[in-house]
Amino acid sequence: MTALWKWFSPGMNIKRWLLLALAGIALLGLGLALLDRQLGGLMGVVMDLLVNQLAGVPQWLIGILVTGLGLAMMGYGLRMAFKSIMTVIRPDPSERLVETIYHHRSLKRGPRVVAIGGGTGLSSLLKGIKEYTSNITAIVTVTDDGGSSGRLRDHLGILPPGDIRNCLVALADKETLMEEVLQYRFDSGELAGHNLGNLLLAGLNNVSGGFDGAVRALSKVLAIRGQVLPVTLENVVLGAELADNTLVFGECNISASRSRIKRIFLRPEVCRPLPEALAAIQEADIIILGPGSLYTSVIPNLLVQGMAEAIKKSPAQKIYICNIMTQPGETQGYTACDHVKAIFDHVGPIVDQILVNCEPIPGRLLKKYREKGAAPVKVDGPALAKLGVQTWSKYLVQHSDVVRHQPEKLARAVMEILYESKTAALERAPVKIYQPARMR
Repeated sequence: MTALWKWFSPGMNIKRWLLLALAGIALLGLGLALLDRQLGGLMGVVMDLLVNQLAGVPQWLIGILVTGLGLAMMGYGLRMAFKSIMTVIRPDPSERLVETIYHHRSLKRGPRVVAIGGGTGLSSLLKGIKEYTSNITAIVTVTDDGGSSGRLRDHLGILPPGDIRNCLVALADKETLMEEVLQYRFDSGELAGHNLGNLLLAGLNNVSGGFDGAVRALSKVLAIRGQVLPVTLENVVLGAELADNTLVFGECNISASRSRIKRIFLRPEVCRPLPEALAAIQEADIIILGPGSLYTSVIPNLLVQGMAEAIKKSPAQKIYICNIMTQPGETQGYTACDHVKAIFDHVGPIVDQILVNCEPIPGRLLKKYREKGAAPVKVDGPALAKLGVQTWSKYLVQHSDVVRHQPEKLARAVMEILYESKTAALERAPVKIYQPARMR
C-alpha cells in the first residue's frame, strides 16, 4: 500500500495525467449512456440535466460529442502518464519505444549461442552475433599474463580481466560509448598501460566479493545482451611442451616461442569450471569455438575439467571458426585441418563443422603479414572430410589495416549455418504418416 501511495507523491508528474484519464473515462461513460437511454440511476439524472440544457441539440449528437471528448481525454491522459514514466526509465529518446521493445523481444526469441575462446577473435564474433540473439553465453579463457592483465594478476592476485573486458564491451547495448570508456588506456604515470575497464573490474573484484561477482556487476552496468563467464575462477597457468621437448610456461612465452608446439596443459591440471558455463553448454543450440589463437585462446578452455565432456554430450551443433591467417609462434604453416587435429589431439573429436574464410585478402596486407611470417590458412577440404568435419566457406574478411573477421559477416555466416543445418536435419528426418486405428 505504501508503494501505491508513492505514485501520488508531489513531483511525480503523473497525478494530473491520471486524473485527466479518469475524467475522460467518466465522460466516455456519460456519452455511452446518452446513446443508450436504458441506463438509470445517477447517470440517468446527469443525462436528463444535459438534455434539458441542450434541448435544441439532438441527443445522439450530444452522445457522440461527449463520447469523443471522453476518449480523447482518456487517451491523452494515459499517454502523457506513460510518457512521464518512460522518460525516467529510458532517458535516451534516440530510439522509439516500440522499436526498442520489438528489438529486445525478438532477440530473446533467438537461438541459444555458446561462444568459447578469448582475445579479439571472440569479441569480434560477439559484436555481430548480438544483433541476432540475446541468448548468448561467452566462456572466456583466463590464462593471459601479459600487458595490463598480467600486471594486475601479479600485483592483486586477480584473474586477468582483459579478455573478459573485451567481451563485455562487445555485448554492451551501447557498444560505441562503452568501448570509448572501458578501452581507454592510460599513457603516463603509475597507471601507464592500464585500461580503465581492467581497473574497474579489479575494483569490483573486492566490492562484489570475487571475480565472478565483478563480471556480473559490470554486466548489469553495461546492460549486455547475454552473459560473460570466465571458464574457471582458479588461478591457472598455461604451459606448453614444444617439439624439442622443452617446457614453456606463460601465455606470452608460448606465443613468443619459435619451436612448434606439441601440446599445451594447465597448472594445476585439475581446475573446476563455472557451473553456469556447463549449464549453458547443455542448453545451447550451437556451440562455437573461436575465432582466436588456437593454443592460447581456444584449447585452454577445453582443458578445464568437465568442459570437453560437456560439449561432447550437448545436443547442440558444434562448430570451429578457423583463423584467417596463421600465427607465428603458434600455428605457422598450419592448414585448417591442422587446426582441427590440434584440438582433437588434446580433447578428442569435439566439433563436426568448421567455418573458413574464402574471401581474397588484399595484396598490401598479404605482403605485410608475410614479412612477419604469417600467411592465409589453407583449406584442405578432403582432409577435413576424413576427420568427419563439414566445411563451410564464407566471405569473412574485414577491410582494414589488419586481417580480421568482420563481425557482421561472421555472425551472418554462423546464423546461415545454424539455419541450413536445421533445415537439412528436418529433411533427413523420417516422415510419419498418420493411419486411422482401424487400418493399423
